[in-house]
Amino acid sequence: MLIGVPAETLTGETRVAATPETVKKLKAQGHTIRVQSGAGTAASITDEGFAAAGAEIVDAAAAWGCDLLLKVRAPSEAESPLLRAGSTVVGMLNPFDAEGLQRLAAAGVTAYALEAAPRTTRAQSMDVLSSQANVAGYKAVMIAADRYQRFFPMLMTAAGTVKAARVVILGVGVAGLQAIATAKRLGAVIEASDVRPSVKEQVESLGAKFIDVPYETAEEREAAEGVGGYARPMPQSWLDRQKLEVAKRVAQADVVITTALIPGRAAPVLVTQEMVEAMKPGSVIVDLAAAQGGNCPLTQAGRTVVHHGVTLVGQTNLPALVAADASALYARNVLDFLKLVIDKDGALHIDREDDIVVACLVAHEGKIART
Repeated sequence: MLIGVPAETLTGETRVAATPETVKKLKAQGHTIRVQSGAGTAASITDEGFAAAGAEIVDAAAAWGCDLLLKVRAPSEAESPLLRAGSTVVGMLNPFDAEGLQRLAAAGVTAYALEAAPRTTRAQSMDVLSSQANVAGYKAVMIAADRYQRFFPMLMTAAGTVKAARVVILGVGVAGLQAIATAKRLGAVIEASDVRPSVKEQVESLGAKFIDVPYETAEEREAAEGVGGYARPMPQSWLDRQKLEVAKRVAQADVVITTALIPGRAAPVLVTQEMVEAMKPGSVIVDLAAAQGGNCPLTQAGRTVVHHGVTLVGQTNLPALVAADASALYARNVLDFLKLVIDKDGALHIDREDDIVVACLVAHEGKIART
């Protein structure tokens, strides 16, 4: 089978959907892999590196003309004419983008959106949201440390003692946990908050203090447990109490990292303008939800702004800032998913009995396969 790896064209996207490691494994299975020249350059992978692993280095038309396309981001409107009817596309295709899904269906391709994979044990090795959130959580702390004009760790010097930075992390999924671990390595004092009570033990095991907001009703506790590993919108009564507790911690914080996202919805507001204006000058907020409206209404997607002396970072694609490792993790996720859609004879097939395949299938035979 011909497998194509086109270069990503979205502004700021530096990742690539395959690496020499995964190319070598696909080649060993008998496939021919065609990588567009320059596809891996921004991720520190040369054409020579791909060629040494067994890939053919080709132009865009040859990469797009394959039976199976491996992508990081969904094909853009400009790229849609390059899609060949009957081919298969695997990537982070945004299953909540109705317009994008319609383009895929109209092109007559079979498309799998890897973000839609269920949060189950069997799907862990192909969980692109987790692998990329891990990178984002790490990079968020590094950006915060760069923007913050003081040390993270406590230092005792001949010139006096420097206090450790106080870091508050809101939203303790994969990104939040990695942010806690990274900030802890840098010597910060950390507090973290999340609607799900189950993460308290994880937070404390990483050396942070959990901001506990008790649940007063069964409705609040049920919503907090979430579905499939994701948080659900919380009742307003709980949100009001959480807001008060979080506001106290944010006012004392030097760095705030927000990571709360609900799939298919606008990001919930966790840090209000009033909270920002109560923070100390020189404080930093890194908003990982910037692409979905932000956890702070002052965040501007794709920009870094200063409000009332507080720096707000609205970077919308943090994994792309760690392109080499982000690509390596993503490519392994893709490789594991391909095991479900390529049969033992090396041909593509759709296993309607496989819950992961069915969840990820978003377009087939000219129709959107997802409601």
